Amino acid sequence: MLTDVFSYRYSKFPIWHEYSTTEQRLLNQLMGICKEALPTFSEKGGKSEAFDDCWKNVHNKVSRELGIPHLFDRYYSYTSNGFPVSGFHTWEYACERFVTAPFDGLQSVDSFLKERINVIELAMRTRYEQIIKINTSQSSMTQSLLPLTKGVTVPGSYQKGLSAFQQEIIKQYAENVSEMNERFRRAGVPLTLHNGFIQISKDEMTENNIAKPFWALLSDPQWKNVDTDMKESLDRRDSKDKDPAIFASKALESTIKIISDVKGWSKGNEKGASNYIENLNSKANGKFIEPWEAELLKGYFTNIRNQISHGPGSKPMPTMTDEQTDWAIESAMSWIKALIARL
Repeated sequence: MLTDVFSYRYSKFPIWHEYSTTEQRLLNQLMGICKEALPTFSEKGGKSEAFDDCWKNVHNKVSRELGIPHLFDRYYSYTSNGFPVSGFHTWEYACERFVTAPFDGLQSVDSFLKERINVIELAMRTRYEQIIKINTSQSSMTQSLLPLTKGVTVPGSYQKGLSAFQQEIIKQYAENVSEMNERFRRAGVPLTLHNGFIQISKDEMTENNIAKPFWALLSDPQWKNVDTDMKESLDRRDSKDKDPAIFASKALESTIKIISDVKGWSKGNEKGASNYIENLNSKANGKFIEPWEAELLKGYFTNIRNQISHGPGSKPMPTMTDEQTDWAIESAMSWIKALIARL
């Protein structure tokens, strides 16, 4: 099975040009965060087979994408007091040794570091997917996904205690993400982790004012399609792939449709984004958006999505400059954030 990994998505986008103590320190710090998010061992030394399996999956997926048999040989053997000792290191240990290995000079610095980021991203994505399950599940199965490192004891019913436990681990993961993004910033690396994916961060103002609150809103499972299309849009922009603005417009259209459906305004005979926008603007529906907002939204689809998604025939192929693409994506993100915030 193919896995969406960082090094492939950004293979054509150079990020690193040198390997120094800054990069080595960053990898050590990132791996430490991942070990907190997916702890193989508790503070008391107990081993979690569930989390060890998580690291096994991370290891196997990354090694498959890199086309190598393993990231690090887990088998060990030595002699102690005249007796042979052998066994296998944990999967977490194998991943850690791969991530924190010194630069070997056999490939470019950029490729070397991106391959290590693959492990970091997949580990954090694994925990993110668990957090989504924890956040939506009230069953006893949730217990198997809870970390061993920190517990919460709350007097009262089991249900209240489990709910408090769930909120605590969600908080812990949010702290892990916040620290990781700060580590990237301090190392001068233009990357951010959002909803299980590490992506290019264009500038700090856009990240803080648009991207960060945007991804926080999309953490709810009902916005999964919006999340997927916007990530695709950003990946295509950063890798200079074709038509990133189309995927930004798809994310915006999905948002409008979901809101219309959730509010019970969809009639079933809508033919496109314009009809769904009318649902949001309808007087009968309380004018979820104002008329001037409806016109701006319609203009976005008319002048951006329709222009580049339809075949031009014999006319010149429509294109967008990098600046126009950035504007189209950031405008879609702003609209999505503003619309979801009104629910």
